[in-house]
Amino acid sequence: MVKSNKRSTTEEVVTREYTIHLHRAVFGTSFKKRAPKAIKAIREFAAKHMGTSDVRLAPELNVAVWERGVKSVPNRMRLRISRKRNDDENAKEKLYAFVEHVAVDSFKGLQTTAVEQTA
Repeated sequence: MVKSNKRSTTEEVVTREYTIHLHRAVFGTSFKKRAPKAIKAIREFAAKHMGTSDVRLAPELNVAVWERGVKSVPNRMRLRISRKRNDDENAKEKLYAFVEHVAVDSFKGLQTTAVEQTA
C-alpha cells in the first residue's frame, strides 16, 4: 500500500471569492426575518465551502446585508471567504473561516476565484 504525503485540502489556508444567491435563501420568508435568515445562509455557505464550523463575519458584511433594512436584503452578494489558522490554544478547531463583503458593479460573468494572500 502506497502512503501519500499530500495534505488534506481542508487543512490548507486559502482565500476564495464567491457569489452567493441570497434571494434563494430568503424567498418566501416573512419580512421581519429576512436579514437574519440571510446572515444564517451566509454562515452555512461559508461552513460548507471551507469545511469548518467556526465562521466569523466581518462587521462590514453585516452592514452590507442590513443596509436596506430587515426586509430588503440584496439578491446576490460577492463574498471573500478566507480559511485561517486559529491561534487560540484552547480552540476546538485548528482553522476558522472569515467572511468579508466585496463590492462589485455587476455580477455578470463572475466565477469563483482563488485570491492570493497578502501577508
